[in-house]
Amino acid sequence: MLYYLYEYLTSHGIHIPGLGMLKFISFRAGMAVLFSLVIALVYGKKIINYLRTKQMGELVRDLGLEGQKQKEGTPTMGGLIIILATLIPVLLFTRIFNVYIVLLIISVVWMGAIGFIDDYLKKIKKNKDGLSGKFKVIGQVGLGLIVGVTMFFHPEITVKRKYADAKEVNRNNVERNFMPTEKSTVSTVPFVKNNEFDYSGILFWMSPEETHEWSWLVFIPIVIFIVTAVSNGANITDGIDGLAAGTSVVILLTLAFFAYLSGNIIFADYLNIMFLPNMGETTIFALALVGAVIGFFWYNTYPAQVFMGDTGSLMLGGVIAVLAIILRKELLIPVLCGIFLIENISVMLQVAVFKYRKRKYGLEYAQNNRLFKMSPLHHHYQKEGYHESKIVNRMIIIGVLLAIVCLITLKIR
Repeated sequence: MLYYLYEYLTSHGIHIPGLGMLKFISFRAGMAVLFSLVIALVYGKKIINYLRTKQMGELVRDLGLEGQKQKEGTPTMGGLIIILATLIPVLLFTRIFNVYIVLLIISVVWMGAIGFIDDYLKKIKKNKDGLSGKFKVIGQVGLGLIVGVTMFFHPEITVKRKYADAKEVNRNNVERNFMPTEKSTVSTVPFVKNNEFDYSGILFWMSPEETHEWSWLVFIPIVIFIVTAVSNGANITDGIDGLAAGTSVVILLTLAFFAYLSGNIIFADYLNIMFLPNMGETTIFALALVGAVIGFFWYNTYPAQVFMGDTGSLMLGGVIAVLAIILRKELLIPVLCGIFLIENISVMLQVAVFKYRKRKYGLEYAQNNRLFKMSPLHHHYQKEGYHESKIVNRMIIIGVLLAIVCLITLKIR
């Protein structure tokens, strides 16, 4: 919004000292993260107190975990803090008519609404199951469909790839190293020579013209799967104080760095990666979300004063997935979101092994010989006697290591 004000004033010959800084993405990104952090810290406490007065406290099931019952009554729906602290700076500092920003705002509102309905049914309507699982999935699929269709058909979503034999030229002419702008379903593949994978290649039996026309049949279902999987992964990870927020900050910082590099043709040329026109604005969005999550993390660290609830966890997972998809980095998700992945897998393995042992050896044997003491994985370590803070800190460290591996893929191929 402020960027458009700067353009309007400049076009009318009005020059206000300092306002020219708004044309720089780096300045607007810095202001966005600062604003979002301050909003989350200042208004976060007010929102927490409001939720407490409305008796939006968490109802804790007795799972036999140390310190668990003390959390009873802690306000939930804290994801509202993250949403508020993200959207205000985004509306102020981004070019909000940028197609990527529009997609990301839709993602925040869409997934935040699904999570809010779930939390609302649990706390206000006293429905312990909340929103039915199938409705959550329908919502996630709906967002995936919106993102997939927009990515495939919108004329402003394009890429510029480097010529294979491009030579280094003067900085002012780096665009000559790139092919013409094109619509493509190409994505980034880590640790391979060309670092690219085109989803249309899956339709290998078709002619090139047909693959281009029908590649949406492959691309859109993959986008839907990624949005659903990452959203659920973040939701499952949000089980102990600070875990989902802490790991999400690392992931979002990495994606913000990718967005800045991919949206800058000079860095794209130097690193020999795809240049994504109009992508720079997403750096501002990603850093605004980082500031909001860090501000929420202030109140969510052990012992938590507020839980993000599904309002926050479903939204965070969905937005991370959408960010990775628009950055053409979705194939890095198993590494970058490794914590979400292992938490998800731990639940699936626990269920699968239990069912197998129950069928083969009987119910009593299956109950006494579970794969993990409890799932998701963070609860297993709690049962092992590890304190919540130690589990969270170590998982964040692992997340940092995984993020570094993702950054290394920029040069190792």
